[in-house]
Amino acid sequence: MPHHYLRRLTSIQRTESGNRHLARYLAFIAGAVNAGGFLAVHQYTSHMSGIVSSVADNVAIGSISLAANGCVAVASFLTGAFCTTLFIRWGKRKHLHSQYALPLLVEAVLLLIFGITGKAFSGERFLRAVALLCFTMGLQNAMITKLSNAVIRTTHLTGMITDIGISLGRLVLATPDNLVSTSQEFSQLRLLTSLIFAFFIGGVTGANGFTRVGFLFTIPLSMMLLAMAMLPIFDDLKTLDAHV
Repeated sequence: MPHHYLRRLTSIQRTESGNRHLARYLAFIAGAVNAGGFLAVHQYTSHMSGIVSSVADNVAIGSISLAANGCVAVASFLTGAFCTTLFIRWGKRKHLHSQYALPLLVEAVLLLIFGITGKAFSGERFLRAVALLCFTMGLQNAMITKLSNAVIRTTHLTGMITDIGISLGRLVLATPDNLVSTSQEFSQLRLLTSLIFAFFIGGVTGANGFTRVGFLFTIPLSMMLLAMAMLPIFDDLKTLDAHV
């Protein structure tokens, strides 16, 4: 991809187009991690509603160890979101170009480690993989949430499908003198449906990838994240060199 396009994805100068393109890539990655991760560790790692429900079910039937595993997953996702907030706020205080790129860099490194050292996360040590993947999804979801002022999320579909239903309801009752709002609703629908499609295609890709190459399926995902994150980081390194 051209440098100016990659730079636009994670630059501190945000545009609606840049936000939407970045969100589609991240939705694809979230779908791939979620589906491939399920085959790897037998648990989805991107949406917390199902995990919290499973914790409640396991508590009810007395499976405390399984409930504890679910709590670890939720805590890892929360910690990822917490760390993204720290990265972005610290980056803003330091006037860094990479304030939005830093969470993606960390996610890329973790997925690379997961892919290369996959055996360390297999068997009875699967909880390590669950924690790592949930942490990366928390990083990613918080990043796009803060970057888009809570308009876009990429790691789960419940809110998106709900918003599609709301937009369709508004369009059904749209009036001829409300063309601006109608145009906005269609734009929102295009974004939401594209994110769901990207998540789905990512899921198919991740499932096939894990089936064919195992844990190594995360390495191309890591490279995608690195490609999107590196230019702002290089800009900061150049600025640092200029001041040394």
